[in-house]
Amino acid sequence: MSTNRLEAFSDGVLAVAITLLVLELRVPPIGGHSTLAHALLAQWPQYAAYVTSFLTIGIIWINHHAMIGRLREADRTILALNLLLLLTIGVLPFATDLMATYLKQSRGQHLAAAVYSGAFLLMSIAFVSLNGHILLSKSRLLGLDLTLEQRRKILLRGGIGIVPYLMATALAPVSPYITLGICGAVAGYYALPVGSGG
Repeated sequence: MSTNRLEAFSDGVLAVAITLLVLELRVPPIGGHSTLAHALLAQWPQYAAYVTSFLTIGIIWINHHAMIGRLREADRTILALNLLLLLTIGVLPFATDLMATYLKQSRGQHLAAAVYSGAFLLMSIAFVSLNGHILLSKSRLLGLDLTLEQRRKILLRGGIGIVPYLMATALAPVSPYITLGICGAVAGYYALPVGSGG
């Protein structure tokens, strides 16, 4: 099967997910007891979660394009694994809103942080599974001539994110702020050009 429809469908899902993120940013109500500046600053969890999730989905879009661009054609397993990846991406707006809403609360904030980082963890595992299947199991479908060492290096860079996401999820019961910070740091790492990120 041609990869054009696969990429077009995936782009559509990613575009919807990244658009839904901004819908959770709210204008502060008029007539409150604080100034507009104070009300905007009080919403910093929404901004932090939004930027982290936006960067993450944007990076996934870039890496997904590179991953599918290496393919000459796709088989049924690749399509199924791609759907699994899109499933995990589709839940990110919900997890982002949950994190932003509960971060400063006295109850529920730890579970919200675990759901947030857990969603990134599942997305990362799904991405690495698809990429690994393409690079190692179905390398005959690649349109590029990559050595096994090159394919493993690509896979390793993509898989590095699993470890900090796992740490962020494990640390959610300790501090949701640490969890958010780790997720933001992972987004920052992958936002760097490959040469800068190591």
